[in-house]
Amino acid sequence: QVQVVESGGGLVQPGGPLRLSCAVSGSIGKIMAIRCYRQAPGKEREWVETTTTDKTTNYEDAVKARVITSINNAKGRLYLQMHSLKPKDTTVYFCDWSIYIDGKTSDYWGQGTQVTVSS
Repeated sequence: QVQVVESGGGLVQPGGPLRLSCAVSGSIGKIMAIRCYRQAPGKEREWVETTTTDKTTNYEDAVKARVITSINNAKGRLYLQMHSLKPKDTTVYFCDWSIYIDGKTSDYWGQGTQVTVSS
């Protein structure tokens, strides 16, 4: 019933900005945390950031200077903004919503959105 959809990817010029949206819909319960990941071809999945219900936000050291996230709880949407995109940022970006439903916290993943940084 719960679905997660990432959007906002596409072709980005080097040095350009990026704004991704990660939306959750369906019969959701309490949102516990949202985590963003990215994975390049042939590479391990990389953690990017975590936003918790107390509004604590943690970022990976490699991107923290270029990234900021915000959440709209009412809309069930997380926004990730990044500036100064580099070719190494070419990955598929995923969102994982940790949601408390029926006495248990479960993780819900989207299919990801492709970001390609190229001139």
